[in-house]
Amino acid sequence: MSVNQVDRDWALEIFRESLRTSRLSLVLDEVSTLSNDNPVREIPSDPESLEYLRKLIAYILDGRTIIATYNIALLVILVLFALSHVREKRRETARWRRIEEESITTPKWLGKPTDDSEAANEAESSSSSTLEGSLSSQTTLKGIDVDVDVERQPLLGIRRRKSPIKSSKIRFVRVLNSLLTYQPRPMPFINRTLPSNGTSLFVLAFLGLNIFYHLFLLPFESKYFFVFADRAGIICMVNLPLLYLLAAKNQPLKFLTGHSYEALNIFHRRVGELMCFEAFIHFAGMLIWRLFISPDWLKTSSFYNYITHPLVLFGIGAFLSYELLYFTSLGSFRQRWYELFLASHIVLQIAALLFLWYHFFTSRPYVLASLGIFLVDRLIWRLWMKSAYFTADLTVLEDDQTLMLSIDWDIPTSKSRACVSSSKQSIQHGWKPADHVFISVPILGRSHSLQAHPFTIASAAPVEDPGSWPTHAWLSLLIRVQSGFTSSLLDHARLNSRVAVRLDGPYGSQDPLNMLRSCENAVLIAGGSGIAVIFPLAWDLVTTHRGKRQVHLIWVTHSRNQHSWIPEERLAELRDHGVHVTIPEPTSEAGRPDIPGYIADLADVSRGRVGFVVSGPDGLNRTARNACAEAVELGADIQLRVEKFGW
Repeated sequence: MSVNQVDRDWALEIFRESLRTSRLSLVLDEVSTLSNDNPVREIPSDPESLEYLRKLIAYILDGRTIIATYNIALLVILVLFALSHVREKRRETARWRRIEEESITTPKWLGKPTDDSEAANEAESSSSSTLEGSLSSQTTLKGIDVDVDVERQPLLGIRRRKSPIKSSKIRFVRVLNSLLTYQPRPMPFINRTLPSNGTSLFVLAFLGLNIFYHLFLLPFESKYFFVFADRAGIICMVNLPLLYLLAAKNQPLKFLTGHSYEALNIFHRRVGELMCFEAFIHFAGMLIWRLFISPDWLKTSSFYNYITHPLVLFGIGAFLSYELLYFTSLGSFRQRWYELFLASHIVLQIAALLFLWYHFFTSRPYVLASLGIFLVDRLIWRLWMKSAYFTADLTVLEDDQTLMLSIDWDIPTSKSRACVSSSKQSIQHGWKPADHVFISVPILGRSHSLQAHPFTIASAAPVEDPGSWPTHAWLSLLIRVQSGFTSSLLDHARLNSRVAVRLDGPYGSQDPLNMLRSCENAVLIAGGSGIAVIFPLAWDLVTTHRGKRQVHLIWVTHSRNQHSWIPEERLAELRDHGVHVTIPEPTSEAGRPDIPGYIADLADVSRGRVGFVVSGPDGLNRTARNACAEAVELGADIQLRVEKFGW
């Protein structure tokens, strides 16, 4: 009997049964029924067609067996990173314990400033038009007259280069580290900011792993194109839990790698982009297969019946949901319609999970895992354990486009909530330097009450004395007004000095602070509102974790009005504790300061390891990163952390 003379439903039933049971269906050899309702029709005796169908199903099932090891491979990679993090953490701990054995601010080997230099620094600090602070008795930051172009003035003294490196092996390692640290220019035309070369290589390695799993043991014949399209859908599906894990604000990856969710956000985006691409390949591939490649005896009666089949419709729904998620997550969209981005992100991801659940049964374990991560993070951690309600003070600062939201409260010491208090999950129990919180203001309207916007805590963390709990907390948020939520909050602040808020947090990582503690020289560079990250770190280094190290802070501002963001008395306290504070002329008046020269000179004159933490706009971050990369190539012992703000 010819294959074309047999009802084609038999092939589709065999095909679906094999995929449902994840094994080659016995119906190809001997079977009487696939279900009580659907008797199997007589199997045609065409051996070529039967062999083709058998191989097609076998290739698909082999691919699923291969993909099943994907998450095991990710787990192995994560374990390796965790072991590396533990080793580095132990080294850092040993270093900062040695450095903090003696509670002194200025190292003896650098000498102390003379009375004359101290008096000079005090005179300089009285005017915001000068550079403030000093490096040491060997190299000083000189005051700059208003009439002099700050761009043409060196921030420090004559630069001394490191001695040439004799060992070719050491030279190779330093050049490699320099190349990995270097950050290329933004992509032309689309002006998309690129990460450092090291981050890009890691992303490429991750993409390479997925390409390997997509193509491994794949039959490269057009008649098996279905296998290629099916494998794309499986690759998209197995990355689903990783996508949600990287997006979760409370995640084990922070403890395993030392990086909080915001540092891992770039990988969350790349995983999402990969999934959207694989979903497109799956969707387009299935259409190409049905229209142009599939044998007639494997097709449904019409294309309309194919495209309106529930399995296909649910797949199209999932595909459209994830593609919309991608487009609404683009940087240009987030910057213009951030509130819409937040709302659509939640709605579309829930819709995508529902569509995937009904699209195919093999996706259900991954959907359940992803949904579990989402619910635990949102409901248990964020809405219950980490949320707190306060009444905050609002102050409109000098530039009329910046708000200071301030709250103070007594830190609870009750043992009635021991399970929560011991782990100090809520912001009520304090925070660490450079942490941030999500803020919601219900009084601004229903839409704003459902939104949570992130802001770095600009005030110093509560001081913890050994053996005792801090008793009071003063929290300040520096809020730059944009459109949407911040604009509404500014309008409210002009009429009201107080507002009820909900804080979700704190979130963040202590990796930058621990790195600085392990260095003999700590250099903190802030651009604009990046001071909200830098100031608490500097304060902690000279109060809570005093040690045998030099601490330098440079704050680049656009206008003089921005100087009001951090009160002068707080900066004076930093100077009193030995911090070398540098505030160049505002860039609107004197142009950009010579940050590369500042970094190069610090790397030259400093003894021991130099730790840099940079927080500011993309341009400043890239400039500082590349200056550090150049110093590493010249032989400097540098550790770098870039705290990028924005989304």
